[in-house]
Amino acid sequence: MILADEAATTDLGAALARLVRAGDVITLSGGLGAGKTTLARGLLRALGHVGEVPSPSFAIVQPYEDLAPPVLHVDLFRIGGPGDLAELGLDSLDDAVLLVEWPERAGEGAWPYALALTLTATDDGARALTAGVPAAWEGRWPPR
Repeated sequence: MILADEAATTDLGAALARLVRAGDVITLSGGLGAGKTTLARGLLRALGHVGEVPSPSFAIVQPYEDLAPPVLHVDLFRIGGPGDLAELGLDSLDDAVLLVEWPERAGEGAWPYALALTLTATDDGARALTAGVPAAWEGRWPPR
């Protein structure tokens, strides 16, 4: 899928907001500036968050508990490795959506049931998006 600009990336996040369920995990991979946080902002705003949506780079976990369903926006860029993941308490979140940037820092197979989205910047400023779609997302992906 090609996302032509920042607005298209935000719109995809909004489309995902209509599809997410408590217990879902969405991973967002891609280099710096690829659009991971832009997509997350679109999802959070579409779920009803009003105000700033900071990148969780320094906090690592930014909770949005007032949303339905609640969302934990996680940025693993600064963790040291998979061993640090246990300290974040992300293992049993059946009542929330887990939105994870830089999931590869958690180690291979950390969330095998996640909708795994990868964003890649193209030379013309667009984003190429690829998706690994688990069984739990069949019939929900791609958004219509």
